[in-house]
Amino acid sequence: MRALIVEKAEDGRTTASVQEVDEGRLPAGDVTVRVEYSTLNYKDGLCIGPGAGLVRTYPHVPGVDFAGTVEASEDSRFSPGDKVVLTGWRVGEAHWGGYAEKARVKADWLVPLPEGLSARQAMAVGTAGFTAMLAIIALEDHGLTPANGEVLVTGATGGVGSVATAILANLGYDVAAVTGRPEQSRYLAALGASKLVTRDELSETVKRPLEKETWAGCVDAVGGAMLARILGQMKYGASVAAVGLAGGADLPAKVTPFLLRGVNLLGIDSVMQPIEARKKAWARVATDLPMDRLDGMIVEATLDDLPKLGAEILKGQVRGRVVVDVNA
Repeated sequence: MRALIVEKAEDGRTTASVQEVDEGRLPAGDVTVRVEYSTLNYKDGLCIGPGAGLVRTYPHVPGVDFAGTVEASEDSRFSPGDKVVLTGWRVGEAHWGGYAEKARVKADWLVPLPEGLSARQAMAVGTAGFTAMLAIIALEDHGLTPANGEVLVTGATGGVGSVATAILANLGYDVAAVTGRPEQSRYLAALGASKLVTRDELSETVKRPLEKETWAGCVDAVGGAMLARILGQMKYGASVAAVGLAGGADLPAKVTPFLLRGVNLLGIDSVMQPIEARKKAWARVATDLPMDRLDGMIVEATLDDLPKLGAEILKGQVRGRVVVDVNA
């Protein structure tokens, strides 16, 4: 089988190349999947490149997501021919992942592909879109409805932000999309954003812990000083779903928004989500994400393209969702 293999030299430098690999080298697992598509996330860029402590052993096959068809199964929940999708569980980090024509994983990690969603579409969604759906569900569980007002999406041209924007707009929300790339305004409008907010408008740290109540909800992929600023702009009782830290892991914020406005900060993890939450989120993706808008996010790629794309996503140079045809 063909796979993207990342190797590490004695001096610590890593290299990534497409190689022919014996199927017998696949790690232990209950289910062998014939992979059809994978995708590209920020973590994949790290695993293709420096590793960043995510990769435990080399040589390694990255790819934190994949979708395909069960080829062999030792678990009664899956049979040959079943369509499945996998995200998370540290696959592609500690466990060989989806950048190969085949993968072997634990049955507990797999979700049946929802009716009406193809393997290609599932990977256009991937961890990024799955995380966006988890964030929206969490906001809804804390009372968000379209009648509450505008919803802010930061990092809107990225994977999470693009899918969040499209789903929220389809559900009837007024979406304010934050980006540092104003030239992408047409792309964001096509996804359904009703307003463009430049990154500079929110990146400045202010001394006032509370500003005008503006946002009814927020999907935040940036973190850092921008998240701290946004907390002070949330409406009374509103929630922010935090999904990323592109702007840094520190949070230079006051507790005032939580105490005086009842603001909620909701942490969203996609890696270790239990199976029922996964099934619910994927079912919502199949019904709530307009497939025509999803198509507008897609960049096509092959295994050979991944070393270059991995470096680009770490620099914030990848827009939307990359779909990797591992058999091309």
